Amino acid sequence: MNPDERFELLWTDFLEGDLDANGMAELQSLLAQHSHLQERATDLLQIHRLLGVVGQEERASTEVFAREVLNRLPKTGEAFVGAVMRAVNPSSPSRSRFPWLSWRPLTAAACLALMLSAWWWQGSQRVLATVVNDAGVEELSNGAMLKGETHSLKGGNVELITARGARIVIEAPAEFRFESAQRLRMMSGRLSAEVPPAAKGFTVVTPSGDAVDLGTRFGVDVPLNGAAEIHVFQGEVIAKASGDLTKQSLRGGDAVTMDGGASMARELRSSAFIQADEMSGLSAGLSAGQRARSEAALGVLKSDPALIALLDFESGEAHPGVFRTVQGRWPGSHAAEFVKVGDHLKLDVGGGRAWPQLTLAAWVRLDRVGGERLQSLLHTDGWKRNEPGMIHWQVSKLGTMWLMIFPGLKGNATEAATPALPDQGRWTHLVSVFDAEKCSVRHYLNGVFGIEVPQPEAQSALLGPAQIGNWDQYDRKLSGRIDEMLLLGRAMSDADVRALFEAGNPYR
Repeated sequence: MNPDERFELLWTDFLEGDLDANGMAELQSLLAQHSHLQERATDLLQIHRLLGVVGQEERASTEVFAREVLNRLPKTGEAFVGAVMRAVNPSSPSRSRFPWLSWRPLTAAACLALMLSAWWWQGSQRVLATVVNDAGVEELSNGAMLKGETHSLKGGNVELITARGARIVIEAPAEFRFESAQRLRMMSGRLSAEVPPAAKGFTVVTPSGDAVDLGTRFGVDVPLNGAAEIHVFQGEVIAKASGDLTKQSLRGGDAVTMDGGASMARELRSSAFIQADEMSGLSAGLSAGQRARSEAALGVLKSDPALIALLDFESGEAHPGVFRTVQGRWPGSHAAEFVKVGDHLKLDVGGGRAWPQLTLAAWVRLDRVGGERLQSLLHTDGWKRNEPGMIHWQVSKLGTMWLMIFPGLKGNATEAATPALPDQGRWTHLVSVFDAEKCSVRHYLNGVFGIEVPQPEAQSALLGPAQIGNWDQYDRKLSGRIDEMLLLGRAMSDADVRALFEAGNPYR
């Protein structure tokens, strides 16, 4: 006998008052396991107004149970409990079609109260998701079972699998709780989800709107301040902003910001999210002691007499500009993230000196590589102001590195031959080394030398007031994170660059 048929028999016995303790336990189990049977029970309650003739004392007792369950049940159970609430307070009592209710009201109330109590207990004990991987998360460890409690993550990333097989990666700082295996409430944080057919309908609830999966891969960003975003990498998601009566279908490549009761299209930020295939490398890097190696290497650089500037965003120093502070490569560390047009960070480095040798290095995580715009890594203020040596360090439309030193070679002649950044969500190490004596710029990608670009003029680089991100407010939009930017007044060797990358690499 299938669950539907068995439910009908048990429910009939329940209504007739003939259900024994074993039958009641079986009915409770069926309701807890099958959301469509909860909906069927709702319909039956509404049709028969089961508690329409129950006395006031029993109605009050049952209502207490109902309210308690309402606070703990996932959305699939809200309709059932709502029907109970309406039934225990009918606007006009009606005569039940079941005569036994007229002389056994206490039995009906007690049975329903028992069912709701058991339902609440079973729901509170059900495992909704399990931790299968963590990278630097102190609050949760591998094998931890999540049952509906609220979790706050201060640092790191955690990978979860829901009871229906959805794979979720959550990046700190974050606060969230599972309301069911198919419903995750994100108060803050960033997540990516891979949802198999068995978990179709998985829903992420945010303060500014919901994302309902239709079998896909997507990301949700819920900042501490500001509107939530939905990004669809593959498949389809239904987006509904809070207060909006309409729903919007998003497909692979689409993204929206949900703000003020409306969904507004925005550019996709696929690499802004840690996904499942990246978690193993991050976890292995931490286990191998990479963070300690990175901090040791930074300690050496901080004592280097050639050091011009090191922006690791850990000192608490305030930088003027418009950007978000988010997690960097390491759990609980910080990086600057540039999201909107006009986002930028201002700094003043180098004391206005001219530098015959210069090394620029940064760990970056770009939301996209290539496209219609140049992306500015570092620009000194001004260009064509009769000040030779101004530098513009950027990523080209082909995803390649440029270092332009005014009024020298602009870089487009060698653009196609310059190393291209990987088009995937990964932290990437970029280094450009300028040497005026050799009239050259050398580019490195993830510690590997790529190309040497000759320069027709040998003026020294001129530093001073500069900007990361947008240049001239709306030009050369950088979209992504920058962690640990280094400016060094000497030319690093191939071995130096390789050692810097290997020490700071978050993966293994």
